Amino acid sequence: MTEPARPKAINVLLVEDDEGDVVLTREAFQEYLHNRLEVVQDGVQALAYLRGQPPFEDRPIPDLVLLDLNLPGRDGREVLSEIKSDPKLAHIPVVVLTTSAAQEDILRSYQLHANAFVTKPVDLDGFIAAIRQIDHFFVSVVRLPS
Repeated sequence: MTEPARPKAINVLLVEDDEGDVVLTREAFQEYLHNRLEVVQDGVQALAYLRGQPPFEDRPIPDLVLLDLNLPGRDGREVLSEIKSDPKLAHIPVVVLTTSAAQEDILRSYQLHANAFVTKPVDLDGFIAAIRQIDHFFVSVVRLPS
């Protein structure tokens, strides 16, 4: 019996200003996942990256965005709104990945057309498990535009 084909690697953009969470996410990707992870640390950089503006002209277009809500400069809500209102970006799935569990943040994120809202687990194992589940869902379960 042959093994199932490995899913195609996707490009993931992490928009996160907390260096600890960046390190944990990189660790999860390096140790468990085969996707390519790019990181920007604020909303202004995120939008420049997504639009291919300097210094991100040669960046790969992400297949998935992991977006924190609480960012310096333009916060995640503004970034989400801009992504989903831009016809060139609106097709990119956005997972809000944040420490917040506030109902108003959950509701507002979905009103802005987030594809999912995930509250970051506080423990290392839970955090890595959440990243792996997001990855599994968007790589192995759903079909992304190519």
